[in-house]
Amino acid sequence: MWTWHRRMAGDGTCDKVLVRLTAAADAAGLVDWSLAVDCTIARAHQHATNTTRLTGGWIELHESGDRAA
Repeated sequence: MWTWHRRMAGDGTCDKVLVRLTAAADAAGLVDWSLAVDCTIARAHQHATNTTRLTGGWIELHESGDRAA
């Protein structure tokens, strides 16, 4: 399914289908051309991921505290 979708999107078939469907719906009066744009960006904190880090983190914080004392 992914290969089929990638091929259709890559050669412009999806764009052609969308243009034809939109034109047909517009001609039938089914399209309301009001537009809403959402520019929301959601970002996770660097420690919110569950990936393992090779350096830094909890151990490094405790080691730096020992050096400061």
